[in-house]
Amino acid sequence: MDRRSLYDGLNHLEQEMQHSVTELAEMKEALLELIEKNATLEMENERLRERVREMNQKMSPVTDERQELSRSRMNLEKIYEDGFHVCNLLYGSRREHDEPCAFCLDVIYRESKQSK
Repeated sequence: MDRRSLYDGLNHLEQEMQHSVTELAEMKEALLELIEKNATLEMENERLRERVREMNQKMSPVTDERQELSRSRMNLEKIYEDGFHVCNLLYGSRREHDEPCAFCLDVIYRESKQSK
């Protein structure tokens, strides 16, 4: 191998290595960005999970109340959910647009809350 081809070969190898180092640095930057993004998403995900837990805890007392209802109150609740009044003022009449009725809700849930 003559000196010129050896020198050209080394120059070519040096350029390839510099190109590889540049690519490696770019890949490293991209990896750091992905790691930061992943950490941010993990924190956000944990906050959302905590929020879901809080919402489930707020909703669970309602479920517990329904489980504590007597059978007759559960029947009244079903009639109410079907769109009819169960209060003594409007018993059996249709609730317009399924709007809530404080009197009906009081009839259904009143005594079960007082007995606690």
